[in-house]
Amino acid sequence: MKEPLTRSTSDKMIAGVCGGLARSLGWDPTLVRVLWVVASLLIGLPVIAYIVMWLAVPESQA
Repeated sequence: MKEPLTRSTSDKMIAGVCGGLARSLGWDPTLVRVLWVVASLLIGLPVIAYIVMWLAVPESQA
């Protein structure tokens, strides 16, 4: 069973969005962060998505 999407409180650099997304997908958090930065530089849209997820996705309780 997949883990629900929550912001990570233990594996975070800014708000825990990439750490929580990585945990939910079962990926390495560093890989998610690198992909997020590359996509932000190429497209710009992930910056807006990060802010929206920061506000909309709840923090994990563990």
